[in-house]
Amino acid sequence: MMLILHRMATSSSLLSSPLLKTSSLLSSPLKRCVSQPTFRAFALSRGSGLSTSAAVAAATEPHVSTQHDKLKEAQKEKADKLDKVVLPSNESSEKLLRVRHTCAHVMAMAVQKLYPDAKVTIGPWIENGFYYDFDMEPLTDKELKRIKKEMDRIICRNLPLVREEVSREEAQRRISALNEPYKLEILDSIKEDPITIYHIGDEWWDLCAGPHVEYTGKINRKAVELESIAGAYWRGDEKKPMLQRIYGTAWENEEQLQAYLHFKDEAKRRDHRRLGQVLDLFSIQNDAGGGLVFWHPKGAIVRHVIEDLWKKTHIERGYDLLYTPHVAKADLWQISGHLDFYRENMYNQMDVEDELYQLRPMNCPYHILIYKRKRHSYNDFPMRVAELGTVYRYELSGSLHGLFRVRGFTQDDAHIFCLEDQIKDEIGGVLDLTEELLLKFGFSKYEVNLSTRPEKSVGDDDIWVKATSALRDALEDKGWSYQIDDGGGAFYGPKIDLKIEDALGRKWQCSTIQVDFNLPQRFDITYIDSNSEKKRPIMIHRAVLGSLERFFGVLIEHYAGDFPLWLSPVQAHVLPVTDTQLDYCKELTNKLKASGIRGELCHGERLPKLIRNSEMLKIPLMAVVGAKEVESGTVTVRSRSGEDPGNMTIDDFVSRIKLAIENRTSF
Repeated sequence: MMLILHRMATSSSLLSSPLLKTSSLLSSPLKRCVSQPTFRAFALSRGSGLSTSAAVAAATEPHVSTQHDKLKEAQKEKADKLDKVVLPSNESSEKLLRVRHTCAHVMAMAVQKLYPDAKVTIGPWIENGFYYDFDMEPLTDKELKRIKKEMDRIICRNLPLVREEVSREEAQRRISALNEPYKLEILDSIKEDPITIYHIGDEWWDLCAGPHVEYTGKINRKAVELESIAGAYWRGDEKKPMLQRIYGTAWENEEQLQAYLHFKDEAKRRDHRRLGQVLDLFSIQNDAGGGLVFWHPKGAIVRHVIEDLWKKTHIERGYDLLYTPHVAKADLWQISGHLDFYRENMYNQMDVEDELYQLRPMNCPYHILIYKRKRHSYNDFPMRVAELGTVYRYELSGSLHGLFRVRGFTQDDAHIFCLEDQIKDEIGGVLDLTEELLLKFGFSKYEVNLSTRPEKSVGDDDIWVKATSALRDALEDKGWSYQIDDGGGAFYGPKIDLKIEDALGRKWQCSTIQVDFNLPQRFDITYIDSNSEKKRPIMIHRAVLGSLERFFGVLIEHYAGDFPLWLSPVQAHVLPVTDTQLDYCKELTNKLKASGIRGELCHGERLPKLIRNSEMLKIPLMAVVGAKEVESGTVTVRSRSGEDPGNMTIDDFVSRIKLAIENRTSF
């Protein structure tokens, strides 16, 4: 399957991938981190006369407002204000784009003033700012402050930016005089004449097509910040020199910068790599190798819930489930074309009894082999097969990024074999299934792109037109708005790509639907039509979640680890007020588990600590048990949000949880 869902460019900044949808911040307010209440120490002993509900209230009652509380309230008000700032983008603000591009040049000028031996390469604007790559000795974060001060001096001098056109020969002469080898290589890659140069005053210049601000003074130095340093291979080639990449962010004014930094802090709080450790969901073990995911019990149970829902939904919609091997003979990948077009992303072959075998990078050849096991009639279509298939793709160690970019991952892969006149209906069915699944996981906002035929492609004009029209008509019938990506389709067919929007307004590549004219031809798959003639079926690749690893990472960040009740790895903690209630609590925990509810018994600490630990672990419900609960056969329920559903019978507690799980609602 020619799906390349998991290859996602990442950098040292989480915010650079995926892209920040800044314009959505008003409609999708940030979920701020609510501080934990201050706990008062108190003694709970059998016979104290204090009811469990009163004990719970006392355990979480905060102190009288202090100066610290007032500071927190002020910080909250500031955060609320920053949430309302709508950040412009490079596309929406020509001024901002020019500022960012000029900042990259100003930074390069500052670096070469401070480090004369540094060699410059490229420095573009990017989604939230800019970067520049240098060939120089490794930098430290401390040196970023020094570079920023020099940038401020250049900005305050209000130097003009002057565009100059020169001949290729003149550009080569000037670059050689400066001993800038990377610029010579860049010059060779520029195909158009004349060559354009931008000067900052009469002190520094760079090959550049623009655009820029007129004077450095047009940049608000208080709206610029240098963020981080990362390593980057020249031209992205691991065989070429490792460069020092400096990332910066730039905005039109200081308020925008503060709003961006606030957003960045919130993204850091939600970082799935951090939460994966805190909540004990997954790990990547250095002893086993980079990019290989270990699902811990709590993460594994969430995966189990995802997989069960995925399988149930697919079976209901007419898919047959498959399981196929993780390796195959290398010849299979030669037939599919992967060895010709995708070898750099595949692992080395292994010798098995004098035959070469290959770890699979994709699942589609296996599904085709199952199709080919017998003859098919036109009456058999459509045929839908689906598999949660684990694949393995080679990634450079420097590009690995938590769950978002790994070396082994499980795709929610499916293939549809159909007739030409069935394409539209099948695409429509996939769109309905996609919407159904994503809505259940809390995603309702999408960005949809329809990618059309590229210059180099396989297949007749007629089938390209039919397939593209079918995709377009299916989107129109669905009522989804979409953008056309002219020439952005795969060489083997047009496609629909869908990005989901999370709680912070960030977009994540997730679902894809691709029509394929290539593999049916390569594997020579056929069917018998109504005239008893052999014809070739249409093949549709599709994935809804993308990969389970990446989708789980998106879920963690979307919910900040605070999963809804039905998806939470642990749905309820049972908390005894004292150890005297342990036997009752064990019976309650066993009843929860017997009812299909993921409950855990926690004890050995004082109640305030048990409640605080449960809240920090983002447990949806806490069932607190004291002497009166044991006597009456009840529990006192507290939710992680601080709400107090109060006292209820065990049967009511169990039935309410089961109903909430079934309906995917809160308790």
